[in-house]
Amino acid sequence: MMTQAIQLSRRPHVVIATPGRLVDHINSSDIKSSLSKIRFLVLDEADRLLSDTFADDLSVIFDNIPSKRQTLLFTATMTENILALGNIEEDQNKKPFVYQIKSDTSTVSTLAQYYIFIPSHVREPYLVHLLRSEQFLNQSTIIFCGRCKTAELLRVMLVELDIRCTSLHSSMSQKERLNSLGKFKAEVVKVLVATDVGSRGLDIPTVQVVINFDIPKDPADYIHRVGRTARAGRGGSALSIVTERDIDFVHNIEARTNKRMEEWKINENKVIESLNEIATAKRVAVMHLHDTNFDGVKEIHKKKREVLENGSTQSHHTKNSRKKSKTKK
Repeated sequence: MMTQAIQLSRRPHVVIATPGRLVDHINSSDIKSSLSKIRFLVLDEADRLLSDTFADDLSVIFDNIPSKRQTLLFTATMTENILALGNIEEDQNKKPFVYQIKSDTSTVSTLAQYYIFIPSHVREPYLVHLLRSEQFLNQSTIIFCGRCKTAELLRVMLVELDIRCTSLHSSMSQKERLNSLGKFKAEVVKVLVATDVGSRGLDIPTVQVVINFDIPKDPADYIHRVGRTARAGRGGSALSIVTERDIDFVHNIEARTNKRMEEWKINENKVIESLNEIATAKRVAVMHLHDTNFDGVKEIHKKKREVLENGSTQSHHTKNSRKKSKTKK
């Protein structure tokens, strides 16, 4: 924070920030003079930034930058909020210019897309079999899960089975996330177990395989996930573990990408041979999460974030109240 505050005080021409960190500086540092002459505001990943999650932070930022500016929004996902911006008719002078690139496909041609269809209660044995198979052994692989707890459970289980891996999810501290990414980028570990925290913004060209342990409900999330491989003209593979609950999701994904997934053939006898070993490792992982109070720690982090957000909002309201009282005087 101190280093960044000094850099901001020098009035840089370009500031790249996450909303939360910029609000922290607005509330704790004297950087308003640095923001007073902003001419351009760029919102990248606009579909996420315009969600309720960032509403309070953006409100603070907008109150501290000039209203006379050009605002540019970029997104790979057209949501209702984004589309609604193009339909503003109150003032034609303020009607935004919207340009949408038309594309028949949402995934690159160098990406091979596969699926395996199995019962939901045996996903872990099939996942381990895939990671140990000739085709995936020593391949740089990202496994995507729907929940933080699932990601951490898989990480502990895989380590117990001597598969070197690391994890990336929102229940980890920033330092832990950076350490995990560092190990994966340096190929110290070949397997990264992640939630959708890792589906955007990660540019690691060496990723060869993406495995969807949980199928995303939104096809856009699937496109972001599999986009972590087959980058910069390279080839890559995406394999989805499909259960009886995921059939409709897969059909929606195929309709969106305009491409059918191919079935990945598996020797089920080999999977059966390792059932006991993997069941034991999973029990160890469940006990580890219980002993380390994973759910409790997550709840503590959640409460801390709420306290920080409330403090930031109260500080913002207090400053606004002071401004109003000074104006009255």
